[in-house]
Amino acid sequence: MRSRAGRVTLTIVGAVALLIGAVFAGQGANLIPGSSMTGDRTWLYIGGALVVLGIVLLVAGLRRRGSDR
Repeated sequence: MRSRAGRVTLTIVGAVALLIGAVFAGQGANLIPGSSMTGDRTWLYIGGALVVLGIVLLVAGLRRRGSDR
């Protein structure tokens, strides 16, 4: 993606995935109580995968340079 809109989209989606993944992992690790996900290791693994995906998307969105610079 070389367009500014594409980079902004990657950055936003990456940040959202990172935040959601952190919440899922926190609930799966029993650090954030209050839902049926609390203490279930499945959500810890799903959250960890989302955190990694979010970081990859953030890096991709922030590092890509377009022709508009």
